[in-house]
Amino acid sequence: MHSVERIGRYRLERRLGTGAFGTVWLAHDDELQAPVAVKVLADNWSHRLDVRERFLSEARMLRRAGSDRIVQVYDIGELSDGRPYFVMEYADGGTLADLLADGALPVSEALSLTALAARGAAALHAAGIVHRDIKPSNVLLCASPDDPEGVSRVLLADLGLAKSLAQASGLTQVAGSAGYRPPEQAEPGAGIDARADVYSLGAVGYHLVTGEVPGEPGKVVRPDRLRPDLAPAVRRALMRALAPERGRRWPDAEAFAQELERLAACDHRPRRRRTAVLSAAAVATAAAVVGVTAALVNRQSPATELRVTDSTGRVAAEVPEGWGRQLRDSGWDPGALGLPSGHEPALAVADRLTKWQDLGTEVNGVFVGLSEHGDLTAAVTALTHPACHYDGGRAYASGPWRGRVRSWSGCPGGGSVTEAALAPARGGARARVYVQIRQNGRASATDRVLDSVRVGS
Repeated sequence: MHSVERIGRYRLERRLGTGAFGTVWLAHDDELQAPVAVKVLADNWSHRLDVRERFLSEARMLRRAGSDRIVQVYDIGELSDGRPYFVMEYADGGTLADLLADGALPVSEALSLTALAARGAAALHAAGIVHRDIKPSNVLLCASPDDPEGVSRVLLADLGLAKSLAQASGLTQVAGSAGYRPPEQAEPGAGIDARADVYSLGAVGYHLVTGEVPGEPGKVVRPDRLRPDLAPAVRRALMRALAPERGRRWPDAEAFAQELERLAACDHRPRRRRTAVLSAAAVATAAAVVGVTAALVNRQSPATELRVTDSTGRVAAEVPEGWGRQLRDSGWDPGALGLPSGHEPALAVADRLTKWQDLGTEVNGVFVGLSEHGDLTAAVTALTHPACHYDGGRAYASGPWRGRVRSWSGCPGGGSVTEAALAPARGGARARVYVQIRQNGRASATDRVLDSVRVGS
């Protein structure tokens, strides 16, 4: 968004994410003294009237749904360059994709969250809208300090691919995300109805229960084979939602929600208590990067360096000893950077990992995430930190890596941020590595950390 710092009365604070047609920013409403999310149409689509209309249609459908289970739209307008934007409520608890960064959830929690998402879909369907792209990153969480589980509301968001049910019953184009897309959305020309969203909800529940994205329709591995302690009734409920033939699925999202709630009530195993859910882990660039599960780093190497590895043993890096107070090693979703979604190996280590997303707090640490699909360099090039001073980019070539490094200094807390996209120097391998480094003061340890990054097969 170039150097824009305000949109009307809304003061931009940081980017929350970038999709195919627009960017969502966390902003502050100076009149109401409240945080909001502002979605702006991307520059490269501003001349396309059909894309512009689709963008505005999303705002209208969100408004039409009028449910507290759907993200609310507060305002709509246009920038000086003609690009439209709309203002939505800000969900401060992150997304279901954030929770999946820690792997599979306790069964009762997974079922309850999926049921709440299904209630949101039912509200959309009652308004005559089919979502067509329900997936973990499009299910938002609103945190509540008074709720012992830390979440008070679950909201459906991103209606960029949504259609009215009247239109969807006719010829439609391919839509949706791999793993969550029903077969009728995978081929152009097939009409769809609300049961398409039931399939996607089943895929979300499957992912939350097993920690894995389902396979292709009709080839989904039974969830109890990935989680042997799963009750047969839970397996049947999820597999019914994932039936390739829509006539065999739950008849609607409401029926699916009721069954999930019944099954969740029958599961008496304790839920995982969340200390927090970050809405923008890697300083507003990768929403699923850093959960707040903290652990003392106990992987020591000689002198003043610590060698840390992720839970799979594939990703490793060395950091200054003082950075190694907290470690998060259970992976990430590259979809947070606009890359194909999935669960990939990753680690985050820092002296104050729970403050990673706060540029006003002094933090020293590094995030390293593997990405084997998509254009990582382009994704990193698109990142920005408006609250900091951009120092520029440079080519990087050292040890086993080559790539692009971009840096910011003078952040509100006095620190710096470095973003890097690395590829094997010898080429050939698909593995790419995203690295984000935060340092208090100047970025003095950047090259040392980048040189230490290793990825195994």
